[in-house]
Amino acid sequence: MANPITKPFWQAIGLGTLAGLRSMSAPAVTSQILSHHQSKALEGSPLKFIQSEKVANALTLLALTEIVGDKLPGAPNRIKAPVLATRCLSGALAGASIYKASGGNAYLGALLGGSAAVLSSFGAFYLRKYTVKSTHLVDPIIGSIEDALVIGSGYSLAKAA
Repeated sequence: MANPITKPFWQAIGLGTLAGLRSMSAPAVTSQILSHHQSKALEGSPLKFIQSEKVANALTLLALTEIVGDKLPGAPNRIKAPVLATRCLSGALAGASIYKASGGNAYLGALLGGSAAVLSSFGAFYLRKYTVKSTHLVDPIIGSIEDALVIGSGYSLAKAA
């Protein structure tokens, strides 16, 4: 099937933003897109694995597990260095894959996706803290609203491809 990715810049930014909210969401959505729209541009590339249906299903399962794990009291702070680095790498992987699949420069895609992940990690962290404090709702409720936003946005990104 032909690759319909026509706006990789915005998809890389969008996927990077998702990575800042839920780190596994970006690779899961990217893999779902690319497993349904195989790209010859990824042939022979280290990123070829992302087009596998098995990888897409495994990443989706990990993303769903992360949604549950985010509500647990011991969930790490998203702006702590190791967690932030994971989100950055997740966004970079998604951005690089989308850019490369569309025939573009994978490094530019990685830069866009990783940068968007870092920015959205900080933005979402402080917004969530502020919202919990100002609304007096418990954090897992705000986290569930964030989950709905991630799922809806991920679906929209995948559908647009």
